[in-house]
Amino acid sequence: MNDQAITKNMNNQAVVLSCRNVNKHYGSGDLSVSVLRGINMAIQAGERVAIVGASGSGKSTLLNILGGLDIPDVGEVAVVGQVLSNMSADERGRLRNRTLGFVYQFHHLLPEFTAQENVSMPLLIGKMSVQEAKEKAIAMLQRVGLGHRLEHKPSELSGGERQRVAIARALVTSPACVLMDEPTGNLDTHSAESIQALMLELNQSIGTSFIVVTHDLRLAEKMDRILTLSDGELSDGKLDEGELK
Repeated sequence: MNDQAITKNMNNQAVVLSCRNVNKHYGSGDLSVSVLRGINMAIQAGERVAIVGASGSGKSTLLNILGGLDIPDVGEVAVVGQVLSNMSADERGRLRNRTLGFVYQFHHLLPEFTAQENVSMPLLIGKMSVQEAKEKAIAMLQRVGLGHRLEHKPSELSGGERQRVAIARALVTSPACVLMDEPTGNLDTHSAESIQALMLELNQSIGTSFIVVTHDLRLAEKMDRILTLSDGELSDGKLDEGELK
């Protein structure tokens, strides 16, 4: 992981990402809608956490706030001990690049670049040399089983392969935590199971924490903890399949 100081929780366990009393609403006056209310959470180093909830419950909003892509109206988020609200936009961007990875339901790969070039991108943004970035990207793609697809562009890859490239891109910087928004939601059952197995293997071998927003209870149940977002509040436990629609 990166060398930033990582805070400790009360049990002396490393905390890589936390939020305290996070609130978020949209609109104003009579049209104001409260999406998040008093959210508190702490993610330990190497921990796997699933966040589940019905559609429209605010899961993606919470994930964007945890990743510093959006800001709360009230409360604070800390990544490896650094409070995002105390930083400029440029400082938050640099911190994200060093300490966080992102994987979405749709891979968001750049279509004109090869798999290797896509995975190299976060390293190049972080000012790594082209040669070193290429070597690290190749090593990570080999690790996710795509060593034979280095020069293929996204249009030449299957859905499962594209998502593996996206995971490789998220992990290539050795982040403290990877935030995933429905990472298997756009895949067939076989590909989804393959991606799930890959996530678990990489978590165990690399030690990066995962926060996974998902409707898939099979994936959620493979995490260390399941948190449920309902009525703007976060709690331990899970909903059943019917409540996730």
